[in-house]
Amino acid sequence: MPKIDMTAVPRHLGSGYPKPFDANCTGRVRQRLGDAGGLTDYGLNIMRLPPGNWSSQRHWHSHEDEFVFLLEGEVVLIEDDGETVLRAGDRAAFPKNTGNGHHMINRSDADAVYLEIGSRHIDDMTTCADIDLKSANADGVWRHKDGTPYPER
Repeated sequence: MPKIDMTAVPRHLGSGYPKPFDANCTGRVRQRLGDAGGLTDYGLNIMRLPPGNWSSQRHWHSHEDEFVFLLEGEVVLIEDDGETVLRAGDRAAFPKNTGNGHHMINRSDADAVYLEIGSRHIDDMTTCADIDLKSANADGVWRHKDGTPYPER
């Protein structure tokens, strides 16, 4: 059946980042709606971001377009060019291979909820803008920018 039962969609707490890069994302909760619906060409997630939490490390994608739609609350989008407040109903698009690192921080006193959509391109490389961290979709392994893997979590 095409209707997705949200109560049956697993909730993933935190991030997959290696320590210490996971610390700012420990409270975020992601539900993978695309996986729950059997989608394979693109990912669609709903994310709950508590106050004080980051959506991710500031990053950009080599082969994957990314889009977010804020459903509830308020976040601060941080990019190379500065900061922008996003509120419920606002949208942001991140074209692939720009090198413009982005992430969102919830500086408010209430949860923020948003949809995130990405293309799941097998050749995609996620590169973190401010720290020594990158990962390829092909294997999902977090590595130093010189290619050395981080220890398993």
